[in-house]
Amino acid sequence: MAVLKVIEVLSNSDKSWEDATKKAVTQASKSVKNIRSVYVQEQSAIVKDDEVSEFRVNVKITFEVK
Repeated sequence: MAVLKVIEVLSNSDKSWEDATKKAVTQASKSVKNIRSVYVQEQSAIVKDDEVSEFRVNVKITFEVK
C-alpha cells in the first residue's frame, strides 16, 4: 500500500499558466521527492495596461511518502 500526501503550492509566470505549473513542480521537487501528479485547482491572471502581465496557478501536488 502506498501512502500519498498532498501539498498546495502557488506559482506565477509571465509566459503562461502551463509555465507557472511547471515552475511549481520544479520548485516543489527541490524539497519533495516521488511526485506523482499535479492538479491545477485554480487559475488567475494580473492585467496591466489592458494586457495580461502575469499568470497565476494554485496547484495541488501529490507525492508518495516512503
